[in-house]
Amino acid sequence: MISEFYEKLAKLAVNYSIGVKKDQRVYVMGPTIAEELFQAIYAEILKAGAHPLLIPTVEGEEELLFKHGSEEQLIYIDDIFKTIAKEFDSLVYIFGDYNTRKLSLVDPKLVAKYYGSQTRREINKIIDERYIKGEYKWVGIPYPSHSLAQEANMDLFSYFEFVERALFLDKEDPVNEWKEIEKMQNNFIEILNTSEKISILGEDTDLSFSVKGRTWENCCGHENLPDGEVYTSPVEDSVNGHIRFTYPGIYLGQEIENIYLDFKDGKVTKATSDKAEDLLQEIIAIENANILGEFAIGTNYGITKFTKNMLFDEKIGGTLHCALGLGLVECGGKNECAIHWDILKDMKPPGSKIIADGKIFYEEGQWKI
Repeated sequence: MISEFYEKLAKLAVNYSIGVKKDQRVYVMGPTIAEELFQAIYAEILKAGAHPLLIPTVEGEEELLFKHGSEEQLIYIDDIFKTIAKEFDSLVYIFGDYNTRKLSLVDPKLVAKYYGSQTRREINKIIDERYIKGEYKWVGIPYPSHSLAQEANMDLFSYFEFVERALFLDKEDPVNEWKEIEKMQNNFIEILNTSEKISILGEDTDLSFSVKGRTWENCCGHENLPDGEVYTSPVEDSVNGHIRFTYPGIYLGQEIENIYLDFKDGKVTKATSDKAEDLLQEIIAIENANILGEFAIGTNYGITKFTKNMLFDEKIGGTLHCALGLGLVECGGKNECAIHWDILKDMKPPGSKIIADGKIFYEEGQWKI
């Protein structure tokens, strides 16, 4: 018997987020611990008259690859995944884990090789191009596991309630809630798409960059659940100034606290942190990871707690986040990198502002447009 929670989540993901239609092929991936959510998604895809392919990942799969695999095995991806990228209509990615820190002892350089392999880049390029053409859709959804609840300092029951609120599953009509978010954010984007320069002022922060020729995206439940952000890719060589991130950066399960970055002509010239600075330097040293690939503003005021899970945290209302590394092609981003690492800053403290072409449009955690 599939629980009501998973049924509602599956309906939202399949019918609203990716809008599965008859005879489409849908690829579903995630951890084996999410068995009940797999079943709920499988059922909804079948009800839509489509054809699901389930490929769960086995517990320990990644750890064993890094522990025993050669470099050749590390970067190998079977051609079947390239075929899926070329031929399938959509993807549902289930985010959950039994151990959020399973790769914390792995050399970040090996992780960069794993994610930055030529084949993986080719697959990502295929998906990006098809996505831009409207030929491919995807959505990432959470599986409320004990490990995620533990990272958030919650019991599992409270974590379920937290996820319900963040996804509007506690509302009578979650789809309508996300449609209202879409309308609201369209108003922001109409203005931002006419802007050329963005400036950020705040605690130990004075950063500016160009967004000329770039577009902003409205995140309202179609690519991620939960959702609630607007984002773009800055012009790569235009970022100048400095910024301090008030929330820990999470990388391979490790926390990097009080991150401070200096930028000149688009590249990080100085990077410090109060904790795990060695790891921060290793990240910056990854090819093109010293370039800003994303700038975004969180708009989901239903998420009020930092949980060390960026699927939720980057959406927190009253925050912004920047991502080092991979640029977002849908916005016009051009930076190629093996990683896309999001770091979060609280924008509610007094004096915090985001300015577009000299006009304040966001101040102390609230929109002014």
